[in-house]
Amino acid sequence: MSKKSTKYIFITGGVVSSLGKGIVGASLGKLLRTRGYSVTIQKFDPYINVDPGTMSPFQHGEVFVTDDGAETDLDLGHYERFINTNLARVNNVTAGSVYLSVINRERRGDYLGGTVQTIPHITDEIKNRLKEAAKDKPDFLIAEVGGTVGDIEGLPFLEAIRQFKIDAGFGNVIFIHVTLLPYLSAAGELKTKPSQHSVNTLRSIGIQPDILVCRASKSIPKTERDKLALFTNVPKEAVIECKDLQTIYEVPIALEKQRLAQEVLKRLNIQDDSEPDLEHWKDIVARVKNPETTVKIAIAGKYTKLSDAYISVVESLKHAGAALGTKIEIKWVPSDDYVDYENVQEALSDVSGIVVPGGFGIRGIEGKINIARCARENNIPFLGLCLGLQCAVIEFARNVAGLQGANSSEFEPEAPHPVVDLMSEQENVTDMGGTMRLGSYECHLQQGTIAKKQYNLDVIHERHRHRYEVNNNYRGLLQEKGLILSGLSPDQKLVEIIELSEHKYFVASQFHPEFKSRPENPHPLFMGLVEAALNGEVNANRRRQGSSAEVSV
Repeated sequence: MSKKSTKYIFITGGVVSSLGKGIVGASLGKLLRTRGYSVTIQKFDPYINVDPGTMSPFQHGEVFVTDDGAETDLDLGHYERFINTNLARVNNVTAGSVYLSVINRERRGDYLGGTVQTIPHITDEIKNRLKEAAKDKPDFLIAEVGGTVGDIEGLPFLEAIRQFKIDAGFGNVIFIHVTLLPYLSAAGELKTKPSQHSVNTLRSIGIQPDILVCRASKSIPKTERDKLALFTNVPKEAVIECKDLQTIYEVPIALEKQRLAQEVLKRLNIQDDSEPDLEHWKDIVARVKNPETTVKIAIAGKYTKLSDAYISVVESLKHAGAALGTKIEIKWVPSDDYVDYENVQEALSDVSGIVVPGGFGIRGIEGKINIARCARENNIPFLGLCLGLQCAVIEFARNVAGLQGANSSEFEPEAPHPVVDLMSEQENVTDMGGTMRLGSYECHLQQGTIAKKQYNLDVIHERHRHRYEVNNNYRGLLQEKGLILSGLSPDQKLVEIIELSEHKYFVASQFHPEFKSRPENPHPLFMGLVEAALNGEVNANRRRQGSSAEVSV
């Protein structure tokens, strides 16, 4: 692409929240990337929190972590998975971070005693964040404004992008509005009125959408498209249908059929009639939609009432499943319910693999420890992530190494055997936000281990989010009893991966491998789990038929 400047695409949402603006933005990014353009994507979140790091998973869902250690909105995970590009701190902007930056400047006297106002100071800061994200001059920057048009907290962001169209110059900015067309079964119609009102609200603050992406449960009739075009002042060909689909990975294909990318390029005055290379992506979608087999995997966590709390884990399992031609049937296992070990084996009798994901706090911990024990004793393929590793270590210490009362000092400060303890650099940390071990760190794999086999590398880099680590004072004893430390930090001081040799697949990582899995490049640790689970389907059937006494090994 011959260009003088980055082109900016702003995505807003109307009518209701949770419309999938992030998936639309990620899909558009995919369509542009497969045409050979460089793309980055930025998320604007209007909430006043500085970042989601201290927010409850029940409210916010997953906290996604970037290589540079930013705790971000889960949409950045979708962006990375679709455009296959690592994003960074600059790609996630919250109102809280914007206000904090402006207030800090005011406290330093940077404004020379002037009155600090939403316009121009807050809006200028938002525009500066846009420029920072585009500093490497990508062909396109796609920026999604969180929330819904009409939300009070989102107004500074909408005003900033309105101004930015003037700043960036004619032909360098377009606006896409994602909206909902509800279907009224009694009338048998898709209704356009809510979308008309949403666009009118957007136009009242000076933003005219160039393209409408209309979410709907059914195909949009021509009459309704024409009505939308007439009342929103959007050309008919720029009213794009986005129906509900079986998998989110089908959205780029559907939007390509609707000519979304072509409309974007046309409105940015880019002459390009090329066709995107989506063959590999279509193959992935076909395997997701038409699996040869099914395997049931348990996700045993503390936040199972909100699946978005573990969205990267779920997607990583799907990536591995697609690569292996199998459907992943997820069984949600709330760890709070399994503080008594007697209940665990029955709950897991019908699964062929187990994932124990990350989390914080003591609630549900004994359940996770019991679930790790069940996986170990019954030879069920197991993958522990962050807290999942710590629970597996505690279980092994108690039931194999004979360390009665073994625990993490996070949960039991006076534990007689704190086999998991606070990292030394965390001892004097008091602030909760952004102070953990965050981001990408190097890990060295040990020869002859499952981890080395899965990665087929000597050195890997993975993303972390934790304060506690395996206590080095217990490493020798745990290793003597059979715990394999298969991944260590470069200085050998931090345990990054553990595994068991006398087990078909028992692996746990202190890092979060789910943050680096992609549809086109499934993560090796998830691939290993699903492969082992597929091979263990017969054993799962036997467990379902046998008594608890018969399943122990």
